[in-house]
Amino acid sequence: MFRVVAVDLDGTLLRSDATVSVRTVAALRMVADAGGRTVIVTARPPRFTRMLAQEAGLSGIAICSNGAIVYDLDRDVSTVAGPLSVEAAALAAEAVTRVLPDAAFALETGEVAIVGPGWLHNASREVSRRSVTSTPELWTSTEACVKLMSWIPGTITDEVLASVALALPASTEVTYSGASGMLEIHAAGVSKVDTLAKLCARWGVEAAEVIAFGDMPNDLPVLRWAGRAIAVANAHPSVLASAHAVTASNDADGVAAVLEDVFVTRGR
Repeated sequence: MFRVVAVDLDGTLLRSDATVSVRTVAALRMVADAGGRTVIVTARPPRFTRMLAQEAGLSGIAICSNGAIVYDLDRDVSTVAGPLSVEAAALAAEAVTRVLPDAAFALETGEVAIVGPGWLHNASREVSRRSVTSTPELWTSTEACVKLMSWIPGTITDEVLASVALALPASTEVTYSGASGMLEIHAAGVSKVDTLAKLCARWGVEAAEVIAFGDMPNDLPVLRWAGRAIAVANAHPSVLASAHAVTASNDADGVAAVLEDVFVTRGR
């Protein structure tokens, strides 16, 4: 009996056009009707999740920005669980530049992305961002942030990820959620699974009672922690190798197919 569904957005729950299918919306309602909770666990910020919730009628809790923010969709309230100091972000940027000299940077606050020079990555359906003219200006553009993003005009390989991880100061960690050329850096100890585990403990839910879905390396800690780990067919090789089972791709409603199978009898 699974009491919590933990599901990533991009590449997992969302189709490639960053929308939720009618079938998937119906499957999530089935979870709720059966007494289960759905927790969105995503690298996306609250502002995107808010837009998605309004379009698809989603409710409940979203863990955003790779665990740094808990967003209550019903109350439209965000709580920062893992802030990243601007000073730590600046030090991390220096470390990344030593490994990736062509890297451009952006700061995520949860409500806006502040992008520096050379930033050419455009997240699908991005709803709020502003630009600064120099990288040093990033560190004076906000008093608080939750994530540093680094972008290069190339492919993020396992080797690139490992090199950046070794170069970063102990105050920060890096992950990869699949966006082309982009790495995401957060405060040490902040992760999707850390925030999810704390929420589940508050609800009296054990890891064995959680079924999780994902597609990228930043989902791996959640998938390894949950009682049941499902990868979508389009997932990164490391995710496919770690999951208990593989479902259809995000564009073929793979998450919905599993939820229909798991929760259909409970909702009757």
